[in-house]
Amino acid sequence: MRAIWKGSVSFGLVNVPVKLYSATESHDVSFRQVHAKDGGRIKYQRVCSIDGEEVPYSDIAKGYETEDGEMVILTDDDLAELPSTSSREIAVEKFVPSDQIDPMMFEKSYYLEPEKSGAKPYALLRQALKDADRMAVVTVALRQRTSVAVLRVRDDVIVLQTMMWPDEVRQPDFTIEAGDVKDSEVKMAHMLVETLAGDFDASEFEDDYAGAVESLVKTKIEGGEVKKTATSTKSSGEVVDLLAALQKSVAAAKSARGESPAASSDDDKAEKPAKKTAAKKTPAKKAAKKAPAKKTPAKKAS
Repeated sequence: MRAIWKGSVSFGLVNVPVKLYSATESHDVSFRQVHAKDGGRIKYQRVCSIDGEEVPYSDIAKGYETEDGEMVILTDDDLAELPSTSSREIAVEKFVPSDQIDPMMFEKSYYLEPEKSGAKPYALLRQALKDADRMAVVTVALRQRTSVAVLRVRDDVIVLQTMMWPDEVRQPDFTIEAGDVKDSEVKMAHMLVETLAGDFDASEFEDDYAGAVESLVKTKIEGGEVKKTATSTKSSGEVVDLLAALQKSVAAAKSARGESPAASSDDDKAEKPAKKTAAKKTPAKKAAKKAPAKKTPAKKAS
């Protein structure tokens, strides 16, 4: 794991230098929207809703929409005046009973690792939290914004869990009309609970959906059901689209001169290794004219 933050935990006069690591990661299955015909990715443009024109990144600003639909534009200078902090301290405000905090308020979890010089006070804080069965309520600055969080012990490691602010937890706006519940029904419900009672073991559960998707994709790959598109590479979309456009342009030019498509594909293979330097010195079309692709090394195309 890679530390994403360094600072210290302070409680009373004790200071514990620590490193912060993300304790969780998402394994959600993600799909891309593609053209069913050829597998090409669907691209989205940044278009202004008022004039319909595409907007470059340099002209995009942050806007805050009011309840009545008015839009307030915030400049970089405006944002610089907002309260922010770069403190590297996790300040313990109080120690509270573990059962007083609603799990719904928990947001994201991080592991705290002590620096070598802080190993002993770290161990003391860990033991104190375990023995008292309490959590430490702390304030911490993450991403230039102060957050409220708790410190608790999990498997001999202190975990920092950021929390939602109270006004971020929504209250249900509905009521439940269950009618009269009979004693016999309550007794039967208790029996069902006792029948299914047990201890929680996370290893008993697995993400069968993600596994099924991976199995399905593997089967399709083995069956040859794969769309060979330029955008399947992991480089950025803009670079890939430019390369594809250049290749098509070269192919079209060769076709106009009566050359075979096979020669065009061979040229593409020779030009790919040189794509990082070719743009500065020699246009792609001229490189294709000067020498046969099979005999000319990729380096001479630059």
